[in-house]
Amino acid sequence: MANPFKKILHDKKLPEIIKVRVTDNVALIKLSLEVAELFAIKLPNVMASLLKDTHTEDTKTDNFNKTTNE
Repeated sequence: MANPFKKILHDKKLPEIIKVRVTDNVALIKLSLEVAELFAIKLPNVMASLLKDTHTEDTKTDNFNKTTNE
């Protein structure tokens, strides 16, 4: 099997449109990974912590709404 990297032309310039497409594709991949992380990791963690905090606050006394005269 021939090495495809030996076929690369080192003295040629890459067209600007190719650079723009590659940059756009990398940005799209990065955005996709960030959205996936948001919905797959961060959102479930936030929901779990909210449910956990709500459950623990129900068992505690409500010190925020008490007046100082009590």
